[in-house]
Amino acid sequence: MGPGPCNPYPEAVEALGRPLLGHLDPEFLAILDETCARLRTVFRTANERTLPVSGTGSAGMEAAFVNTVADGDVVVVGVNGLFGERMCDVAGRCGARVVRVDSPWGAPVDPEPVLDAARRHQAKVIAAVHAETSTGAVSDIAALGAGKGDALLLMDCVTSIAGIPVEVDEWAVDIAYAGTQKCLGVPPGLAPLTIGERAWERRIERPRSWYLDLGMIGDYTGAARKYHHTAPVAMVASLHGGLGAILDEGLTAAHARHEACGRALQAGLEEMGLKLFASEGHRLPELTTVSVPDGVDAAAVRRALLERFSIEIGGGVGQYAATVWRIGCMGHTARPRNVTMLLGALGEILGR
Repeated sequence: MGPGPCNPYPEAVEALGRPLLGHLDPEFLAILDETCARLRTVFRTANERTLPVSGTGSAGMEAAFVNTVADGDVVVVGVNGLFGERMCDVAGRCGARVVRVDSPWGAPVDPEPVLDAARRHQAKVIAAVHAETSTGAVSDIAALGAGKGDALLLMDCVTSIAGIPVEVDEWAVDIAYAGTQKCLGVPPGLAPLTIGERAWERRIERPRSWYLDLGMIGDYTGAARKYHHTAPVAMVASLHGGLGAILDEGLTAAHARHEACGRALQAGLEEMGLKLFASEGHRLPELTTVSVPDGVDAAAVRRALLERFSIEIGGGVGQYAATVWRIGCMGHTARPRNVTMLLGALGEILGR
C-alpha cells in the first residue's frame, strides 16, 4: 500500500504473460488503438492525440514540457510538493523562464496567485499537479482552466487518473500526463498523455528530444501511422488489460471504491490517535499522508510492516522524509480488506 507501484489488476498481470506480438503486428496495432480509445475515456477527453508514451510518468512530464516550451517562454508553476518542484526543473531544462508560485506542502495549489502571476508575466504555460503524490493533497485544476486566458494549461494527473474524477475537456486542460502504476493498476512503464488542439497548434516543431517528439510519436497511432520507435508491446497489452478492468467496473464505480477505501483508512488512522498531514478538505482518498508520532522510528515501523505483514507503506520526502508516512490505496489494492489489514497491523506495531 505504498505510494509507488500498486498491486496490479489481475487483467493487467495476465496480459504480461501472453505470447509477445511484433510491434508492427496488426493484432498489436489494434490493441494499441483500442488502448488509446480507452485512455480517452479515463482522461474524459475527445482529444485525438491521446496515447501511452514509452516510459514512466516522468517521461510524460518531460514530453509535455519539451513539446510546448522553448527558450525564453514563461512557465508559471504552482508548487505544493515534490512533483511541482520537478516541473520547475524540467521546464527550466527546456529553456523556460520559470515563475514559481508556492503553496505550503500538504495544502492545495492556490489558483489566484498562480493566475495572477500568469497574467503579469504573460505566461505561455501554466502547470500544476492535480494530486500531489508527495503530500496527499488535491488541487483545483478547474479554477486554473477557467482563468488561464491565452496560456496553455498543463496538468500532472499521475496519482489521480482513475482514482478520483479527472476532466481534461471540462477543465480546459491543454496537455496532461499520467503514469500506469497508481490508480490505473498497471505495472510502471508507460505514461498516458493527451494533448489538445490548442497545445498541438502551438507545439515546438523540432523539440529538444527526438524520442519524445509528439509530432512523430503521434503519427505512430491511428490509421495513417508511421514507424517511430519499437513500442513496449507487453506494457501496452498490460495497460489495455488494466483499462479494461476499470471500464468493466465503471469509471464512476472505480472512483467511489477509491473514495470509500481512502476515507475508511483515514478515519481509522484518526481513531488510532494519528494526525493526518494533508489539509482537511483537500485530502486525496487514494494517497493518505500521516504524521509519524513523536518518538517513533518511522523507518523501523515501515520495515516491521513489510517483514511481519508483507505490507509496504512509503516514507515522506524532502524535509518530511522521517516525519510522514505515505499510504497508497490505489487500483486493485483499494479494497476494504486491505484497509482493515493495514489498520490492524499498524495498530499492533504501534501498540494502539
